[in-house]
Amino acid sequence: MAKVSSVERNLKRQRLVAKYAAKRALLKDIARNKDLPVEERFQAQLKLAALPRNSAETRIRNRCQVTGRPRGYYRKMKMSRIALRDLGSMGLIPGLVKSSW
Repeated sequence: MAKVSSVERNLKRQRLVAKYAAKRALLKDIARNKDLPVEERFQAQLKLAALPRNSAETRIRNRCQVTGRPRGYYRKMKMSRIALRDLGSMGLIPGLVKSSW
């Protein structure tokens, strides 16, 4: 299991991303719009920079839903390779056939 503090920190980031998603998208659209005046675009960029850093989607770390492990993560299953192997061995993942010889 991963440290509880690391998992909670990541959950906090996910909540912040959801909270600021609309505001961040609006400011990014304004900042990227070449038809607007430079000053207005610059002000939008400053407002974007004033938002919390953890509200950026790239700050979220993919973590295993079972153990919280940050490495060896399969996106399709939303779990780490180790948890996938353990649950597969127990037959708890539908459609997964684990070979052994």
